[in-house]
Order: sequence, then structure tokens, then C-alpha cells
Amino acid sequence: MSEDRYQKGMEMLKKMNPKSYKELKDNLEDIAPDLVRFVAEFPYGDVYTRPGLDLKTRELVTIAAITTLGTAPLQLKSHIKGALNVGCTREEILEVLIQMTVYAGFPAALNGVYTAKEVFEELDLEK
Repeated sequence: MSEDRYQKGMEMLKKMNPKSYKELKDNLEDIAPDLVRFVAEFPYGDVYTRPGLDLKTRELVTIAAITTLGTAPLQLKSHIKGALNVGCTREEILEVLIQMTVYAGFPAALNGVYTAKEVFEELDLEK
């Protein structure tokens, strides 16, 4: 069962943001290899593959949640890239971040917008 979860998670990660997972694996494999596997299995193998929400919606909700937390800029950056990879537009992502001013406050929303700006600029340079 666990290998199936891992494979499902890896397929989802390849679709959403393979570079991000590779960076996570490269950074943690020597110190916490089980954590790398858990990331593939639980969120991506179990949750992201569930029916009921499409990947765009899942990523927009994730961006909202991470923005609200205000404590995970690297993960926010990764999920903004993932959202773009599954078909979200920059405008949709920015609307979600602006919406978070109501629930998370201006500082969290502004940090989210700054993170999105950084991602967009990086992607524009890659073109």
C-alpha cells in the first residue's frame, strides 16, 4: 500500500511541480529521508488525488491556507508555481491573495503578494 501511495504522490508531484519536489528531496534526503517520502505519500498521494476538487481549486485553496498561516514562504512559493503548472492564472492567484486581507490581515496578504511577484519575475526571466 505504501509504495502505491508513494507512486501516486510522485505522479502528482511531477504534474504539479517536479522541480520543487527535487529541491525538497535534495535538501532533506541526508537528514530526514522519511519526511521526503511522507510529503509524497500523504498530501500528494492521498489528498491531492482524491475526487471532488480539481487541481486548480486545490492549489488556490492551498495558497489561501499558506498565506493565512504566514509562516511558510518557501511552501507558498512552491504552491504558486504548482498552481500555475495546473492552469491557474496569475490573476486568479492574486485575487486569492487579495481575498486573504479579509481573513489573514494585510501583512500576511502583502507577504503573499510579494512572494507571488517573486515567482512571476523568476518565471518571466526563464522565458
